[in-house]
Amino acid sequence: MMRVNPGLHAFSVAPMMELTDQYCRYFHRCLTKKALLYSEMVTSNAILHGDKNHLLGFDESEHPVVLQLGGSVPEDLARCARIGQQYGYAQINLNVGCPSDRVQSGRFGACLMAEPDLVADCVSAMIAAADIPVTVKCRVGIDRDDSYEPFARFIEIVSRTGCDTFIIHARKAWLDGLSPKENRDVPPLRYDFVQRIKSEMPQTTFVLNGGLHNHQQALPFLAASNEFTSGQPAAVLDGVMLGRDAYRNPWLLSEVDHLYYDQPESGYCRADIVTMMVPYIDEQLNRGARLGRITRHMLGLFQGQPGGRLWRRHLSENAWQPDAGVDTLKAALDLVQCAAAKSAA
Repeated sequence: MMRVNPGLHAFSVAPMMELTDQYCRYFHRCLTKKALLYSEMVTSNAILHGDKNHLLGFDESEHPVVLQLGGSVPEDLARCARIGQQYGYAQINLNVGCPSDRVQSGRFGACLMAEPDLVADCVSAMIAAADIPVTVKCRVGIDRDDSYEPFARFIEIVSRTGCDTFIIHARKAWLDGLSPKENRDVPPLRYDFVQRIKSEMPQTTFVLNGGLHNHQQALPFLAASNEFTSGQPAAVLDGVMLGRDAYRNPWLLSEVDHLYYDQPESGYCRADIVTMMVPYIDEQLNRGARLGRITRHMLGLFQGQPGGRLWRRHLSENAWQPDAGVDTLKAALDLVQCAAAKSAA
């Protein structure tokens, strides 16, 4: 097995809008006890003027959880960082990577890479306001500039605040002309930028995001087996972050503690994870949640397994019914287990 440094950031699940809510994080925590989990991005305005319990509440068992904030007003972000600490989040992360039009119109996300001094002011204010770590998630650049120097300058300026952890989506963001989905796939990956900045700033923590679909692709970046395009030895990065692949195929997370944190294999099977979710789901239903709000995050649990389609279909068709309860989940599991028995016969 490839050896990696099992630090806090060794493996994390990316913050994803409308996906990584509290139900998703609880489910993911059943699969991995060590991975660092993130909230969806929450804007500073939403926190300051909205329902804080709804936006920020989470189950203690989800820890460690990072609150990702969006905004560009230092005073507002400082207040939100303090509130996030009061709610029990392990860290605060500033989003400087989202390229959507809505985010740009609010003057936050990837467009802030053009204003490193403002980002530094925001981070400084957050660090001063909270006693938990403040980190930054950004891109390697924006729009037509493909050079390394603006990216390095951005990191250098922001790091002067005392921020020592950067999560880098290794693609630049096109702020005009590409959709958020296209911005996840179209701009070329520049892993060499992330490895180079790590070699120049070895004491700073750098987590790699973007284009990583599985552990086989991710682990080498933590074990010095890559090379720069120049042929020079590559810097060992401090962590990797997977997003939609971990969401679509959540069983990937069942290997995280063993591969990245040197823990024994859990021995759980997929059916065990379903069983672990039942008491939590029952509790949430009693609080007024809809079953579909929770099980939508579980649809990929049996991906590639006998009965996987039956599992997805049954939950998709029945979990949103007004009276749907844990019996609906158990019925879906029964379908999977019957399909698996037939396949093995």
